[in-house]
Amino acid sequence: MASETCSILSSSFHSINMTDASTFLCSKFSEIALAINTSYLLFSAYFSFTMQIGFALLTAGSIRSKNITNVMLTNIMDACIGAISYFIFGFAIAFGPTDGFIGDHHNFFALNSFPDSSGYDFSFFLFQWTFAITPSGITSGSMAERTQFIAYLMYSFYLTGFVYPTVSHWFWSSNGWASATRDHNSLLFSSGAIDFAGSGVVHMVGGIAGLWGSFIEGPRVGMFDGSRRASTVHSHDVPLVVLGTFLVWFGWHGYNAGSFLTILQSYEQQFPYYGQWSAIGRTAVTTTLAGCTAALTTLFTKRFLGSHWKVTDACSGLLTGLVAITSGCAVVDPWASIVCGVVAALVKIGLDKLAKKLKFDDPLNAAQLHGGCGAWGLLFTGLFATKKFVNEVYSGDGSRPYGLLMGGGWKLLSAQIVEIIVIFSWVTLTIVPLFYGLHRFNLLRISTEEELAGIDITSHGGFAYHYEDKDAVSRRSVDQALGGREGF
Repeated sequence: MASETCSILSSSFHSINMTDASTFLCSKFSEIALAINTSYLLFSAYFSFTMQIGFALLTAGSIRSKNITNVMLTNIMDACIGAISYFIFGFAIAFGPTDGFIGDHHNFFALNSFPDSSGYDFSFFLFQWTFAITPSGITSGSMAERTQFIAYLMYSFYLTGFVYPTVSHWFWSSNGWASATRDHNSLLFSSGAIDFAGSGVVHMVGGIAGLWGSFIEGPRVGMFDGSRRASTVHSHDVPLVVLGTFLVWFGWHGYNAGSFLTILQSYEQQFPYYGQWSAIGRTAVTTTLAGCTAALTTLFTKRFLGSHWKVTDACSGLLTGLVAITSGCAVVDPWASIVCGVVAALVKIGLDKLAKKLKFDDPLNAAQLHGGCGAWGLLFTGLFATKKFVNEVYSGDGSRPYGLLMGGGWKLLSAQIVEIIVIFSWVTLTIVPLFYGLHRFNLLRISTEEELAGIDITSHGGFAYHYEDKDAVSRRSVDQALGGREGF
C-alpha cells in the first residue's frame, strides 16, 4: 500500500518539478508502513504468548494437585528452553535460505541472520518462537504426572531445536519443498500444502510426539484395572481449566490472525477498502466460529451419550475447533468454519473412546486433540478452501488449486494428505528412538512410589498447596495396574 501511495505522489510531484520532496515523502510513508507492520507482528507475538499462560493453567487444573508444581515448572521451561534452542538451532533450520532438507546451518545463532535478504528480522523471530515452544507443551501435557523432569528437559530441547523446525522449513519456509509460499512453478501438486497457522506444523507435531511418549511410558498407576476399564481422574480445579481455556482462546487470535505477518497490503484495486486488514478480520471470525461450534457440539453430544452438562467438555470442545481451523482459517468462508468445528468435535469424541479401548492414557487427551483434530484441519482445508482467498493470501495468479468441494479439484487435498503422512512419519522416526532410549535407561518414567506420593514432593521439594488425596488408589489396584504396564 505504501508503494502504491509513493507511486501516485511521485507522478504528482514530478509534474511540478518536486522530485526531491516526492522521494522524501515516499521514504517516510515506507517507514511508517514498516513501523505499523512490525508493531502488528510484535503484538501478535505478545497475544500468542498468552497461550503459554493458558496452557499452564489448563494443565494444572486438569491433573491431580500433587503434581501442580511439576507442570507449572515444565510450562516455564517450554518458554526458556525453547528460546535458547530455537535461537541457536531452530530458526536457522526452519527459515535458513536453502532448498535443502533443512535451512542453512551457516545461520545458526539467529543473531547473525538479521536483517537478511528475505526480510526476516527480530520481530519475526519472536513471533516464530511462540509457535516453536508449543509442541513441547502439548507433549508434556500428554505425559503429565509420570515423567522424570530430566527427560522433559531433553525432549523439550530436541523438539524445539530440531524436530519442529524441520517440519516448519518444509511447509512454511519459502524454500520448503511442500510450502504453499514457494515459487508457483515448483509447488507440490502445483499447490503446496496450505497450513496457514499450524494445524499440522505445530499441533500434529506436538500431538504425535505426545502420542508416542505416553504410549512408551505407559498409563498412570491405577488408571486401568484388570478388566481394562479406565478409571476417572477428575480435574482437580475446574475454574483453572476454564480460565486457562479462555486465555488460550484469546491468544489463539494472535496465532491465526498474526500469521499474516503484515497488515498493510491491498488486495484488489477496484475495492480500495478491501485488503489484508479485511482478511485478518475474516480469519478472526472463522477462528471464533469453529471454536464455538465445536464447544457446543461436544457439550450436546456428550450429554446425549449419557454424560452431565460438563464445563470441561465445553472447554475441550472449544480447543478442538481452534486446532482444526488453524490450517485453513485464512482461506475458507465463515460458514465453512462451522462445518470444521462440528466434525472436529466428533473426531475428538471418537478418538477419546478409542483411546480408552486401547488402554492409552493421556491426562489432557492432547494426542487426540492436537494430533487427530490437527489432521482433520488439514483435510478440511483441502476440501473447503476457496479460490478467491487462496489466490489472495498466497499471491496466486488465479490458477492455484483450491478446495475439492469448492470445485478446485484433487491437487490441494492431495498435498494436505502428503503433509499428514510426512508429519506423522517424521515425528515418529525422530522422537520414538529418543523416548525408547530414555525408557530403556530408566530415565523416562518416575518410580511407582514417586508417582503415588506425587512428583511435587519427590522431585520439587513440596506441594504447590495443601494436598489431600481423597481418591488415592489402593495397593491392590496399584499392583493390578502394574501387571499390565511393563514393556514397550
